Amino acid sequence: MEKPRARSWAAAALVVVFFAVAAASPVPRRILVDTDMDTDDLLALLYILKQDRSQFDVKAITINANAWIDAGHGVNQLYDILYMMGRDDVAVGVGGDGGISDDGEIHPDVGGYLPLIDQGMSTAGGCRYRQAIPPGRRGGRLDADTNSGVRRGFLPRGPRRYEPLRQPTAQQVMVDTISAGPTTMLLLGTLTNAALLLMARPDLRRNVERVYVSGGSVRAPGNLFTAYNANPFAEFNVFGDPFAAYQVLHSGVPVTLVPLDATNTIPVTEEFFAEFGRWWQNTPEARYCFQSLDKVLRRHRRPGPDLHGSTGYYLWDSFAAGVAFSAMRNGEANGGNEFAELEYMNITVITSNEPYGVRDGSNPFFDDRATPKFGLKDGGAHSGHVQTGIRDSFCLVPGSNSGRCQDGYTKEVSGSEGVQVRVATSATPNTDNSSALDREFFKSFLEVLNLPKQAGRFNISTQFPYYREILYKPEFIDESRGRPVIFDMDMSPGDFVSLIYLLKAPREVIDLKGVLVNGNGWANIASIDIVYDILHMMGRDDIPVGLGNTTALGTPTLGCTNAYAVPLGSGGFIDSDTLYGLARSLPRSPRRYTPESSDDPEHRQPLAFEVWQSVKKQLGPGDKITLLTGGPLTNLANISLSDRDARSVIERVYVVGGLITGGGHEKGNVFTVPSNIYAEFNMFLDPLAAKTVIESNLNITLIPLTAQTKAASFGAILEALEQTQQTPESMFVHRIFSLLNELQSKQKLYHHVDIFLGEVLGAVYMVQGSELKSSVKLKPISVIANATKSTDGQIVISKQSTKLVNVLSDFNAEIYYNRLANSLANKKQSAVIGSFEEQMAIWSRPPNNSGPGHTKFL
Repeated sequence: MEKPRARSWAAAALVVVFFAVAAASPVPRRILVDTDMDTDDLLALLYILKQDRSQFDVKAITINANAWIDAGHGVNQLYDILYMMGRDDVAVGVGGDGGISDDGEIHPDVGGYLPLIDQGMSTAGGCRYRQAIPPGRRGGRLDADTNSGVRRGFLPRGPRRYEPLRQPTAQQVMVDTISAGPTTMLLLGTLTNAALLLMARPDLRRNVERVYVSGGSVRAPGNLFTAYNANPFAEFNVFGDPFAAYQVLHSGVPVTLVPLDATNTIPVTEEFFAEFGRWWQNTPEARYCFQSLDKVLRRHRRPGPDLHGSTGYYLWDSFAAGVAFSAMRNGEANGGNEFAELEYMNITVITSNEPYGVRDGSNPFFDDRATPKFGLKDGGAHSGHVQTGIRDSFCLVPGSNSGRCQDGYTKEVSGSEGVQVRVATSATPNTDNSSALDREFFKSFLEVLNLPKQAGRFNISTQFPYYREILYKPEFIDESRGRPVIFDMDMSPGDFVSLIYLLKAPREVIDLKGVLVNGNGWANIASIDIVYDILHMMGRDDIPVGLGNTTALGTPTLGCTNAYAVPLGSGGFIDSDTLYGLARSLPRSPRRYTPESSDDPEHRQPLAFEVWQSVKKQLGPGDKITLLTGGPLTNLANISLSDRDARSVIERVYVVGGLITGGGHEKGNVFTVPSNIYAEFNMFLDPLAAKTVIESNLNITLIPLTAQTKAASFGAILEALEQTQQTPESMFVHRIFSLLNELQSKQKLYHHVDIFLGEVLGAVYMVQGSELKSSVKLKPISVIANATKSTDGQIVISKQSTKLVNVLSDFNAEIYYNRLANSLANKKQSAVIGSFEEQMAIWSRPPNNSGPGHTKFL
């Protein structure tokens, strides 16, 4: 009877040993990364994801949406990176629609779309700091959103995607992650999300082990290359929200700062880049990093001061991550670091400029307030002049190219106004003097990316056994062609439906020759890739797409004049940039935005004016162009001002937009600017362009808001679509309208989305107007463009105006819905490839070489 007892004691001993070993095993550090998803962030993220998970476990990644990336584009790229790396377990947070009330109460789920100083109760707002970041090409947000065109040609498309009202918010993911246990935060962009967390949930500070910040400039000059003449002290990440940075550094949480002082000593050299390309591309993530870096350097190369062989580019965030991991291995408070020299400094963040206590209209924390917001001290460090933009006259010094504003300056100070921060001061040289890699971190960066352990699984071309890129172009053999048409769109959901409708219109009636995209309407300019996908689906890869301006006519290229009226969150840019989450169900086109490069200037995205010129050259004798505009009139205004002959070859312009005020009860739809009662969005977003076009001698037909409203019944169009036969394109349109209808009924943030349905009227009227029992009136009108928020974009009847415009005043709505539905359901000119799911099936089987004649392999 003793043997069972012996076995029992032996089993108990094994349990004790097991728990002792488990207790002795180091628990991996929990990591939360907050990133702005610019190219250097992508390199850093892949370096972070390749760290040994037994030491460092990435639990969550959040995106700060008020810097280099636009939220919708950034979140889907992040999902695809995690899918490539086999890390769909990592929580992803972005945005949110919460606000900060006037009394300083931080509501749940503030999205971080705006800096704290400008955050109210909505996601619509200006670009006080963000205007320092170019919105378009040549290294701006367009290139960040698309990763310079590399993203769509390389990354696989995973199952996760942005979905309206289902996407976890940045604050939700941060709170959940840090509540679950001690967590280290790596902040690679502006500090808005982190500040909101620490301010709203001070109880969670005890779970933040340390914050590593990539940003700031202490003893080095700032890097605001677009605003140096106003502020030579700040670095981009901290300048993006100085008050947020102040809150993080002064939160009481231990902070390590990796500023320009250190990152300036680790430039990407030509030797490093050559070594990377020659020997270090053994994994999908290494190849993605190299191709991304290659695209950046093709447009970016310039010699850095006193840095022989420098490309003018730096591994800012990757280096900061390397410093963080080395510190976590070797002791964060006083331990050594393989990659950087560090020292303690007494630091603060400058959030306003002296003299303090002077209320000049620049500082919402104090101006027009009896009690300063957040309980700030009147006359204190936050109460001075706050930089209002990159051309703030307060900041400019006459006769100097170096300004005096210090907003965002991580300044070394003495006494209690600063806090003790561990600061990286320089990068450690490589101990191997014979190596082409002159910094110790370069060696780690390339080695880690190329480790077989935790390597990426595949890219888009290796994910499928028979992946190939195909262009679909129709063969116009003995086919009569209708009037030449150019569609100018701002890429709202209604514009995409209009584009599909135009592609279904009989070619003997209209011949769609080109598409122009606006970057100052309802979507950011990188959404041009969705246009390419629609054209690919419909077999029209022959139609050129031209890239338009990102700012309104007559305004600086850095700024957001009137575009501030479009919400950044739900119902606004994040939804338009993803086509309300539905863009990823479209087939992926081989065509995509491609930036210009120094060594291949011809292979790039064509501009709107270039597409206009190309279409114009193709005109036959007596031919004239018909234009349909579905957004702000910026592109057409620029064309008419740049091409003296433009008006002679334009037959008619159909303008979707405007509200003609004439004493009736109709009101405009610019709901984010309540002081402007009678403007319509397309006119408001660029009033000067609207005035230039509508008051010109062009033959204009206006499709005003009053007519659009009559064509904005979701119930009627959905019923009409459900009564017709189905095509891939009609089903896709049904999904769009069903989703918009559902969102409008569920959430007040989507109360306005029926305006996108009304926009489709312009396309249908242009093609089938004679069938709609419509009536048109000639009216003498004028557009108000006086840079006054309360009246900009309004259209008035003007007896003094000599310009008469055709205005659509009425039509038969039932006929309209039926014509639209029947056209989309017509099997003729239907989709060549209906969805990404269908495309995946094609890529999974051998090619059928007996395919249609309009198919061309790239």
